This record gives sequence, structure tokens and C-alpha cells, in this order.
Amino acid sequence: RWALAGAATLAVGTATMVFSTSGEPEAGFLTPDDPAVVALGAEIYAAQCASCHGADLEGAQNWRETGPDGLLPAPPHDETGHTWHHPDGQLFAITKYGSEAVVGGGYRSAMIGFGDVLSDAQIVAVLSYIKSTWPARVRAVHDERNRAFEDSLR
Repeated sequence: RWALAGAATLAVGTATMVFSTSGEPEAGFLTPDDPAVVALGAEIYAAQCASCHGADLEGAQNWRETGPDGLLPAPPHDETGHTWHHPDGQLFAITKYGSEAVVGGGYRSAMIGFGDVLSDAQIVAVLSYIKSTWPARVRAVHDERNRAFEDSLR
């Protein structure tokens, strides 16, 4: 589970991210069909994410192999990567707090937390942009993962 404090609602354009009373985000809050949110997310992605994850979301070369620094390189965010394997809440937490803080157990990654750089609304916009680029079949699988995650919380 991800450590997100308090119950809150975050509005991004027409998108709403709801945190349960346990402080965990409910799944399915990304809005890849909202043009304003996606446009904002694309702009932020270009400025904050593309240097590691690639301008076309292609990720670093050999992203599955630990680099000489002992860290895993940035994975692709397109359909060839594993971003869509994770529910919205986990993607949000990784982006906000960093991979190591969320995964734990000695997991090593260069992915920092952007909680001090981006607002929650900006993080949601970036993730909505990323999801907007996935083919319909991948988006459908991701939506199902969100539903399964929600069911697991009940």
C-alpha cells in the first residue's frame, strides 16, 4: 500500500482523484480522454520526464538491466513498457515519492519523487497524457487492473 496522507479530492480540469479515508487513492482517476489535461500533461512530460523516459516515451536503452551505477534505467511509458501493468494509484505514488520509496525492499532505481517539483494535479496530468498514448487494447487492460485494485481494497 502507498503512504498518502489524509482524505482529499484533487480536481484536474474535469478529472477527479479521490483518496479513500485510509489515505490511499482510488483507482481509475486518470483522464486520458480530456484534451486539456492531456495537453498539460504532454507539456510537463516534455519538460520533466522526457530526458530520462524519452521524447516518444520509448525509455532508456537496456532499461531492464541494472546500469553500472547499480540503478535500473528509465523504462518506456509506451505500450512496450510496464507502466500500464500498474494501477493509477501506484503510478501516482511512484511519480510523487519515487520508485525506491514505494517499492522498498532494496529496490534501486534512478526514479526520484517529483512531489516537491510537481503538484498532484500536474502528476495526474502527466499520467493521463501517458495513458492517452496507449492503444485501446492496452488502455482496456489498464482499466481492468484499476478495477481489480479497487476490488482488492474492499
